[in-house]
Amino acid sequence: MQQPIPLQKDDLIALSAPARKISPEELQFAIQKIEEAGFRIKLDERLFASENQFAGNDSIRAALLQDLLDDPKVKAILFVRGGYGSLRIIDRLDFSGFVKSPKWLVGYSDITVIHAKAQQLGIQSLHASMPINFENNTDESLQSLFDALQNQMKPISFEAHPLNKTGDVKAEIVGGNLSTLYSLLGSELFPETKGKILFLEDLDEYLYHIDRMILAFKRARKLDNLAGLLIGGMTAMNDNTIPFGKTAEEIIAEHVSEFDYPVCFGFPAGHIIDNRAICLGGSLHLKVERNQAIVSA
Repeated sequence: MQQPIPLQKDDLIALSAPARKISPEELQFAIQKIEEAGFRIKLDERLFASENQFAGNDSIRAALLQDLLDDPKVKAILFVRGGYGSLRIIDRLDFSGFVKSPKWLVGYSDITVIHAKAQQLGIQSLHASMPINFENNTDESLQSLFDALQNQMKPISFEAHPLNKTGDVKAEIVGGNLSTLYSLLGSELFPETKGKILFLEDLDEYLYHIDRMILAFKRARKLDNLAGLLIGGMTAMNDNTIPFGKTAEEIIAEHVSEFDYPVCFGFPAGHIIDNRAICLGGSLHLKVERNQAIVSA
């Protein structure tokens, strides 16, 4: 897949809100961090529009993102937060200019919809932290984002999880938020998984629904021929009064136990403080050993 041009110092980064609304106060810390990293910021007054939970109605959110996709001065678009809303506007957008001159699209969670579109078009994008989270992120998380924007990603090593399946594979990585991908299942936006490393993470889901979604992926043959499976944060999961009886990780491990590709849990990405950047659509080397796992470009 095509990689957008790496950013240089003083390049222009624009902010977009395709889903939940945001206030200027919530962005002050992130703006400071982006400027300290050596980049300029583009803010549009439409960024702070509000309609119920959304950052303005669908037309406003789509129009702002369209303008940023088409602006040749903008070298990267950081989506300020997730929530819900990207799916409502994705089919309103014209990506023809973006394909001719790709730029980095950066975010996670609900932004998985936009990542899926970028990969459908053959363009890499960054699954990484968003401005709403910057104040609580680790230094390593933010540095990984700025490194990725400049094509300087560093290897990430982390402790082995007891449910891991060892292996060593290098392949293209796709995926993102499990619930958001579930909403794309059966559509042209669901990423091709055959021969790929599939990355999944999620937040605030009931355990039985994790089971349902993974089973849906399996029944749709999306888990059959992976090169590998990489699981990030499965954060703040919910259970019923009568327990489901398994953790999210145990549910996933059970349903992929028949496959022989490497499976790695506990990767530092997702709805967690230490949310490291991943270049979706890019090549990733996943090495799962008995005592540790290593992810590198």
